[in-house]
Amino acid sequence: MAKGKYLRGASRRSMLQQFGAAAIGISFAGGLSACGQGNSGGGRVVNFYNWDTYIGPTTLEDFQEATGARVEMSLFATNDELFARLRAGNPGFDVIVPSNEFVTRMSQAQMLMELDHSKIPNIANLLPEFQDAAFDPGRRYSMPYTWLVLGIGYRKAAMPNGMTPDSWRYLFDSPQFSQRIALLSESADLIRLCAKYKGHSVNAIPDAMLTEIEQMLIRQKPHIKAFHEDDGQDLLAAGEIDVVLEYNGDMAQLMAAEGGDQFGFVVPQEGTLINSDCLCIPTGAPHVDDAHAFINYLLDAEAGQKITEEIKFPTPNAAVIERMGEAYKNNQVIFPPAELMARSEYGAFEGDEKAREYEEIFTRINAA
Repeated sequence: MAKGKYLRGASRRSMLQQFGAAAIGISFAGGLSACGQGNSGGGRVVNFYNWDTYIGPTTLEDFQEATGARVEMSLFATNDELFARLRAGNPGFDVIVPSNEFVTRMSQAQMLMELDHSKIPNIANLLPEFQDAAFDPGRRYSMPYTWLVLGIGYRKAAMPNGMTPDSWRYLFDSPQFSQRIALLSESADLIRLCAKYKGHSVNAIPDAMLTEIEQMLIRQKPHIKAFHEDDGQDLLAAGEIDVVLEYNGDMAQLMAAEGGDQFGFVVPQEGTLINSDCLCIPTGAPHVDDAHAFINYLLDAEAGQKITEEIKFPTPNAAVIERMGEAYKNNQVIFPPAELMARSEYGAFEGDEKAREYEEIFTRINAA
């Protein structure tokens, strides 16, 4: 995989499969090369379960050179997939990357180990506002990796009269881009954003509104080309769609690549959902000391800079921000305008029953 370059028409996942992911220490959830098998390749190992397109070009190799422990990385596409994979027990992962709401959910379900902060001195590199978190008081179970927002990625040439699709209506409640729309298949995020479109908070959504949201998306379903799994920017680049619900960092990657000026990204006027992806050690991790060492390494200023330059997501790491250029710091795709952020919120975990309800609503929408 040519790291740092967006490969048009193919996701990083498919390209890695084509060129032999095992050769560079990457595997996939359906066929893990290391997890659950101990040190199958000999020596120390960290089994890392991560999002697609979410690591620096040499991070894994650099960590091995620095510590002697190799990293075996497997990929997941949604928090729902991550949770389902570990619900029946940890198959051998050492470090995982759940989003904020799932940090709460998994810690309450005793699926995460408490972190030993003495083994993560690079916590000092974090911005003060990220050294604690409402979803994980005292950072008992998580360290922040990135923060991110959801918005609408779009193909400029497909917009009539140069319009900007600056409302969630274009995705959730309009036939304007029929069969040229892709929505994220993350159930809670999708439902929360629909509530934001309807003028409600992303949290404490009343039952009557959940029914309205389900009916709205079922009406919209004939106009939706796909519910994507962390590859919406690929569909946009391949010309299969014109508007997509996608993360700002993924769109920043696409827009920074050759030909990226044909695409745009906007946080809708109604506001959006803010997430923070976090580094955690799941209960039953086989290599706890090296897991701590890997988390600490990811929070290092130089290592974090390489990651941030590659993935283009907002970093919570002050030491990294100091090393980044103005093109990053002033990029409004990466750091949306303050007035839009003021209308945006974090989603809170509201219990297993509510989480299952969101999953069931999405299942019915997907099957409609």
